[in-house]
Amino acid sequence: MVEHDVRTVRALLPAHVVEVGTEPLDRPMRNSVGGWPFLDDAQEWPECFCGERMALFFQLDIPPDVEIFGGDHLLVFHCRAHNDASEPESANGRLVPRYWDAPQPPYPRPFWRVLLQRHAALPAAEAEPSLCALPLTLRPFMDTPNSRGLGTQSFKVGGTPSWAQDPEYYRCACGADLVYVCQVPEGMEFAVHPGQPEQPYSIRADTYWLFLGNEVYLLACPAHCDPAAVWPVNQN
Repeated sequence: MVEHDVRTVRALLPAHVVEVGTEPLDRPMRNSVGGWPFLDDAQEWPECFCGERMALFFQLDIPPDVEIFGGDHLLVFHCRAHNDASEPESANGRLVPRYWDAPQPPYPRPFWRVLLQRHAALPAAEAEPSLCALPLTLRPFMDTPNSRGLGTQSFKVGGTPSWAQDPEYYRCACGADLVYVCQVPEGMEFAVHPGQPEQPYSIRADTYWLFLGNEVYLLACPAHCDPAAVWPVNQN
């Protein structure tokens, strides 16, 4: 019986680099920065605890070859008025119940919402007003881990996370171990329309950041216990 090195096995995991286009969108697309969110019928556009509707930073269809989450539609929302890092809250070895709504001190609730939905057939009637709508293209690539077992540092779906610090693992409140699904590189800038309010702690007035510009690793519940059962790990 031939034994395989763990790094070799991980190299075979399907991965897709996410490329941001330059031509502004004038119609809904399922893979986009900003644009028209494709939400399940029962899902309203998320609002921050401050009462402001969250900005749609990006959305995409996860390719079928990505294990567990293939075919899901991923949407990442973040408040433009609150720009901070996420802090996990655990109890008895698991993230607290409904951790996607749990307090994020000093805030009473999170300032983001990440969704994995399966029945989002139609776009919202209006587009995200703050961010410039741009197309996203997903391209398969070989995300071969390096000697430390770390994947490529890029905007990608699937593959192996590049962990800027020690790997982080979490157990969902439902009991399932969260699984890595997507990565946003450190310092990624999202262009905004002229005249929009400046985001706190952002690098420039014409761009917004996710989670202070940290590298973001999205870990999701493989049991799909809730569309919002996704934890955004922040590292730099």
